[in-house]
Amino acid sequence: MTESSTARLHALVEGIVQGVGFRIFVQREAAHLNLTGWVRNTWEGNVEVVAEGEKSQLEKLLSALKVGPASAYVTNVRFVWLPASNEFSDFRVRSTA
Repeated sequence: MTESSTARLHALVEGIVQGVGFRIFVQREAAHLNLTGWVRNTWEGNVEVVAEGEKSQLEKLLSALKVGPASAYVTNVRFVWLPASNEFSDFRVRSTA
């Protein structure tokens, strides 16, 4: 994987996204796409995602975030693209922040 093909996706998923298996859904999607990073709930009721990997795979994750698991209702996904930091070795569920 070349430096230029990697990126970081920082996303905030809004809607009915807590208590519906969203974090596990994101972790499974990220693992399937060979991405690293983390997912967590926020105190405001959203789900925050930081993922790194190949841009094409991150775009697939972003598409999945806009839909979520069957029990979720996503109303908005705010996101930014950033340079990859390569600081993660896997994809984890983090504590609420």
